[in-house]
Amino acid sequence: MALKGNVIVGQSGGPTAVINSSLAGVIKASWKHGIRRIYGMHYGIEGLLNEDIVDIEDYITSGQDLSLLKRTPSAFLGTCRYKLPPIEGNDALYEKIFDILDKRNIEYFLYNGGNDSMDTIKQLSDYALAHEKKQKFIGIPKTIDNDLPMTDHCPGYGSSAKYIATSMKEIIRDNESYGVSSPTICIVEIMGRHAGWLTATAALSRDIDCSGPDLIYLPEVTFDIDDFLSRIKDLAEKKKSVVVAVSEGLQTADGKFVCELGTSNDHIDAFGHKQLAGTAAYLASRVKEETGLKSRYIEFSSLQRCASHLASRIDADEAYNVGYIAAKAAFEGKTGMMVTIHVESREPYIETYDMFDIHEVANVERKVPKKWIINDGTYVSDEYLDYARPFIIGAISPYTAGGLPMHLTMKKKRK
Repeated sequence: MALKGNVIVGQSGGPTAVINSSLAGVIKASWKHGIRRIYGMHYGIEGLLNEDIVDIEDYITSGQDLSLLKRTPSAFLGTCRYKLPPIEGNDALYEKIFDILDKRNIEYFLYNGGNDSMDTIKQLSDYALAHEKKQKFIGIPKTIDNDLPMTDHCPGYGSSAKYIATSMKEIIRDNESYGVSSPTICIVEIMGRHAGWLTATAALSRDIDCSGPDLIYLPEVTFDIDDFLSRIKDLAEKKKSVVVAVSEGLQTADGKFVCELGTSNDHIDAFGHKQLAGTAAYLASRVKEETGLKSRYIEFSSLQRCASHLASRIDADEAYNVGYIAAKAAFEGKTGMMVTIHVESREPYIETYDMFDIHEVANVERKVPKKWIINDGTYVSDEYLDYARPFIIGAISPYTAGGLPMHLTMKKKRK
C-alpha cells in the first residue's frame, strides 16, 4: 500500500565515489514502498532553506538511470557545509524548515553525510519531537574519513582506500625508477584532520610485488620533525627510493598543524574547521634544506574522494544498502537514528546492518586505535590491514563513451 507522505533526500559534506549509490538506494526503496514524490535538496540543507528543491523524477525514472547514477562520482544533488544553529533562540528558522516540508507534504527526511551532517539530523529530529511534528529523520552514513562512531566503517572509505593504495603502489614503482647515486624522497599527503584512517590505507599497497610506503604518519600521534628528518636520512643511506605517507592534519607538540609552518591558510568553514593543505610541501622543502636530497611531494586532494573509476564493489554495495535501509526505516516510523554497518566475519566477508540513536553519533569523532599504530608512530599494524583489506575488494566497470566514463548529470529528461 502506498504511503501518504513524500520523501526528501539531501547530500552533505565532502562527496565520495559512492555517495550516489546511497541516493540510488533511497530512490529504489521509495519506488518499492509507493512513495508518490521523491524530492532532492539541491545543495543540502542550505538548498532546502532557499527552497531549492528538485523533483527526482525529472532526472531519474528507470533502473538504467539508477545504474548510471551508481557509477557517477561526487554529489549528484549537490552538497554543502552548512551548520544549523542551536534550537534554542532559533525557532523561526526551524519553523521555516518545517513549513517548507509541510508545503510539499514531506514526511520523510533523509540526510547523507558525516559527523556534522548527523548533527543536522539530531537537531531536526529533536525539534520535531518537541513540537509534535509529523516528519521522520534518518541519517545515512557517508565519509571517506571513516570517523563516524557506532559503525564498523563508513561508506565512501573503501573506495578512497582503493584509490590511495593503488596510487601509492604506482608512486612507489615510479620512485624506484631513479638511480642509486641519487636517492629520491617522495612525500604523499592524504586527507585526515584529526583521524588517520585514510592515511593508514597507504599500507594496503604493501603486497607480494610492493614493499609499501617506508613511513606512515597519522594525526593521532604527535609529529616530531627532527625525528622525521633523522629517519629520512637513515633510510636514504640504505635505499634509492623513499616514499612517505603523511596526514594533512599532522600536529607538533605545541598543537600547531605542520601545514601552518609553511604557507599560511586562514580559511575557516561553517563548522569552524581550518582548511588544511601544504603538509607534504613543507616537509619536502625541509628534507631538501636539511639533507640536500632530491625530494618531491604529491597531494591527492579531491582525487581520493571522486575516483569512481576505482570504486570498490563492496563499498558501492554497502552505500546502496544503507540508503535503502534508511528510507525503509523512515517509512516504518523510525526517527532520530543513523544506519550502522557491523561486520560479522572478515573472511569470508559478511556484514549486517542496524540503526543507532543519532545522539550517540552526532559530533563524535572516532580515531584510529592507538594499538594499531606501531613503530614509534610511523606505521600501522597487520591488525589494521586485516580490518581494512575487505573494503577494497571488487570493482565496478564504468559505462563508457568515447573511451571515457559516462556520468549522470542534472539535466532534465524530456517528458
